[in-house]
Amino acid sequence: MSYFHTLLFGLYPYLAGSVFLIGSLLRFDHGQYTWKTGSSQMLSSSRMRLASNLFHIGILVIFFGHLVGLLTPHWVYAPFMSAGTKQVVAILVGGIAGVMCLVGGAMLAWRRLTNARVKASSSFMDTVIILLLVVQVTLGLLTVIPALGHLDGGVMLRLAHWAQAIVFFQGGAADYLVGIGWIYKLHIFVGLTIVLVFPFTRLVHVWSAPLGYIARRYQIVRRRA
Repeated sequence: MSYFHTLLFGLYPYLAGSVFLIGSLLRFDHGQYTWKTGSSQMLSSSRMRLASNLFHIGILVIFFGHLVGLLTPHWVYAPFMSAGTKQVVAILVGGIAGVMCLVGGAMLAWRRLTNARVKASSSFMDTVIILLLVVQVTLGLLTVIPALGHLDGGVMLRLAHWAQAIVFFQGGAADYLVGIGWIYKLHIFVGLTIVLVFPFTRLVHVWSAPLGYIARRYQIVRRRA
């Protein structure tokens, strides 16, 4: 196994994770006025609702699907389904969510690049992150092609073992990716890069999900006459 392979898949995940956590904390502490979604809907609302809903629904399903699928040990679901069955479910659900996210993301990226008002109000990182997300979703959909050629779930288990080894600080994590197809490796690399640049983009708003509104008391804005 080459040093470069170990660097990308054994060390780079920890670099990306460290920047992700420390960078988010520093930005929250020193740049709260930039801690926002930066919505441009008021500048141009044409097809914005469709694009935004497709993108956000798709990316949420993809995120939690990856989170549960990669970090759940095999023995947890083994009594209920085989690795092959789990892979088929992942292909179907992930494929549908991926297409939704790709269509919505492509619409948002096109809007940001071609709409003069939106482009003028966008930062460099606004453009970079939406393009990175579109590329990442495209790579994810492309992994379906080789995955259909090995429905036994073997590759999926190796990817899960790699993710669990990284998250739980186990040694030799990069070994699990030796011999894995290049499309999977590229998908992982771009994903880690998104994690790396996360604190410097508008994605930080995901830390501030307004869950408090669910249990918050009603606010009186004006009294009845």
